[in-house]
Amino acid sequence: MDYPDKKVVVVLPAYNAAKTLERTINEIPEEYRKNIILVDDASKDDTVAVAKQAGLMVFQHSKNTGYGGNQKTCYMEALKIGADIVVMLHPDHQYDAVVIPDLVWPILKGKADAVFGSRMLGGHPLEGGMPFWKYFANVILTAIANISFRRYLTEIHSGFRAYSRNYLETVRLEENSNDFVFDTEIIAQGMMCGLTFREVPIDTRYFPEASSINFRRSVIYGFGVLGVLLKFQLHKSGLVRYPQFTARSSA
Repeated sequence: MDYPDKKVVVVLPAYNAAKTLERTINEIPEEYRKNIILVDDASKDDTVAVAKQAGLMVFQHSKNTGYGGNQKTCYMEALKIGADIVVMLHPDHQYDAVVIPDLVWPILKGKADAVFGSRMLGGHPLEGGMPFWKYFANVILTAIANISFRRYLTEIHSGFRAYSRNYLETVRLEENSNDFVFDTEIIAQGMMCGLTFREVPIDTRYFPEASSINFRRSVIYGFGVLGVLLKFQLHKSGLVRYPQFTARSSA
C-alpha cells in the first residue's frame, strides 16, 4: 500500500565519507531518494563535493560537533522540511540500505514510533566481520539496557533507524550528548515517554573504509551507556529528576 501523503526523509550523518557515500546512495531504494539530507561534520575529505554532485541536500558544520551533534542537525533539518518519518543511515556503506522500506512500514501502519535495524536479528554479525569483543559488549550492554527499560530489544547500538515525527518532537534531543552515547539517550528518552519500538533484521559489512570507533573509544562509550542507564533509573524512581527524560509536551 502506498502512502503518498507521508514524507520520508533519509538523513546521513557524515564525517569523511567520500569513499563510501556514492555506494550508500545507490543502494537506497529509488522511491526513498527524493528527500535525502547529508549533514557534514567538518570532514577533511571530499564528502561535501560528492554529496552535492549526487544532488543531496547538504548542511555543513563549520567545526566538528561529534556524532550526536551531527544527528541533532539531521533531525532538526528533516523536521523543518516536513518529514513524517526520518530514517537515519550511516553513509559508510556498512548497513544495507535496501531494508529502508522494512524500517518505515511499521511507522506508516501506526504500529511503532521507532524502528531499529538489528544486527542480532540478522543472525550473522560475526560472519559480517564484527569483531568478537564488539559483539560481546553489544550483547552485554543491550541485556543491561533491557533490564533497566523493562522492555526487550535485541540491539540498542545500531546506526540504522527510523523515527516518527511524533517521536522526534516528543523527546528532548537538545539535552542529549554530542557524542556516540546520543544513540542510547534517545532510546532511553523514548522509553521514559512511553513510545513504542520495533526491530527488523539487518546485515552489516565491516571493511577498511567503514567508520568504526576503536577499542579505547568503545570502552568510553560502554561506560557512557551505563551512565545513561543509571540516570534513567534515578529519574524513573523519582530520586533525581533529569529534564532530559521529560516529554516535551508535558513540561
